Amino acid sequence: MKKIKFPTAHSVLLIIAALVALMTWLVPSGKFEQLSYDKEKKVFVHTFHEGKKEFPGTQATLDEFGIRTQLEKFTTGDIWKPVGIPGTYHELESNPQGIFEFIQSPLKGIMGAMDVILFVLIIGGFIGVIHKTGAFDAGVGKLAVALKGRERLLIVIITSLIALGGTTFGLAEETIAFYPILVPVFLAAGYDAMVALAAIYIGSCVGTMCSTVNPFSAIIASDAAGIDWTNGLNGRLMMLILGTAFCIWYIMRYAEKVRKDPTQSIIYDQKEEIEKLFMTDDKVEHKFTGRISLILIVFALCFAIMIFGVSYLGWWFLEMTTIFFVGSIVIGLIVWMKETDFIDAFVKGANDLLSVALIIGLARGVTVLMDDGLISDSLLHYSSGVVDGMPKGIFVNVMMFLYGGLSFFIPSSSGMAVLSMPIMAPLADVVDLGREHVVNAYQYGMGLMAFITPTGLILASLTMVNVTYDKWLRFVMPLLGYLTLITMIFLTISAYL
Repeated sequence: MKKIKFPTAHSVLLIIAALVALMTWLVPSGKFEQLSYDKEKKVFVHTFHEGKKEFPGTQATLDEFGIRTQLEKFTTGDIWKPVGIPGTYHELESNPQGIFEFIQSPLKGIMGAMDVILFVLIIGGFIGVIHKTGAFDAGVGKLAVALKGRERLLIVIITSLIALGGTTFGLAEETIAFYPILVPVFLAAGYDAMVALAAIYIGSCVGTMCSTVNPFSAIIASDAAGIDWTNGLNGRLMMLILGTAFCIWYIMRYAEKVRKDPTQSIIYDQKEEIEKLFMTDDKVEHKFTGRISLILIVFALCFAIMIFGVSYLGWWFLEMTTIFFVGSIVIGLIVWMKETDFIDAFVKGANDLLSVALIIGLARGVTVLMDDGLISDSLLHYSSGVVDGMPKGIFVNVMMFLYGGLSFFIPSSSGMAVLSMPIMAPLADVVDLGREHVVNAYQYGMGLMAFITPTGLILASLTMVNVTYDKWLRFVMPLLGYLTLITMIFLTISAYL
């Protein structure tokens, strides 16, 4: 009998979408009323099942709706999405999603995620042009020589830097661009592709899990909870240091085992396949010339400008995509690449990431089914009832697990924050806890689930390195167990301090 292969990432997401569609037949439909701020009219818009109504854009309106958030958080744009209004959940007529809706959900997801998909495709074209110049091969060769005997530093540096990006500005989707660049470096250092995947993806996960000043999770969640974002900051910083150090140790332990004996690799049966994918076999030696140096400088500047723009200028996917599009053209001009060669390299690079782009759209399709089936708010409503009145130590841990479960269906950190915090945060008052504990539980729960949730970024990342989901689970589940235990202990202790 032929060995049964684990389904592709695309199939996994379609299976999940089918299960979510089934849930819309079983879970009662419902909705919280919402409040949003209209910056042009300077009014609040109250959305309820019968329609919409405008209210004065004042602090008194927020107080009237029981939302303990400062008015300036809305007027300055810190909170730009509608927030849920506590105590307003009501059941609606069921809207189950049938076969037709299931078939359309991937297409709706692709349409809804077009900004991310375009970003990924342009990144692919950008990388394709650089590959054509031979700059990556020359850079990898030089780096491999520089790290000879100090390969462990590669794991420490990459994981730490990406974790830093995750905790400060939510570095996540942007990491897709790093795999074609860094996987060859790790392979040249004697590691397998799993080590490269772990350094990049786990670095991003632990960074966003312990977000300190990340505006898309820590700050927006604190604002929606009605507290200052610095509340709980010291605890998140401690967890960041502890979690990152533990992850680096875990990756290094596996990496050294593989470097000493390649047969110990979880993906050893794919060794030749992956090396053929990432390592050139043209036997051409690319010298590290001044022109190559200039190309790599432009490459690094693209990322530096992107990070600065996102962190300080309010940029998002359109601006980030523009940076790499322009970068591709500049690099083509540096080497005086022929127009036909440039187009061929760009299109080939974009084509290499087409599968990843489709996965992002499929994952968004799951959220479409949830929203159209009107069960997202229902899951939140029932979850809030579970923790009501619990002892504080149990409360924070159950809250973390609830957020982990909810993030399977609502993977957007900012979306989860504005939807849930006005509902969940007041529950901390009942058990005599500061609301920052709910914010931390939200971050840790979503962050831990991000290591494995198929509706997040993991399947797209796995596709980048040609690793199946079952092999990733085999690698990461022990780490996830350790991190969950550490987080539970940390949350429990912090609840009683």
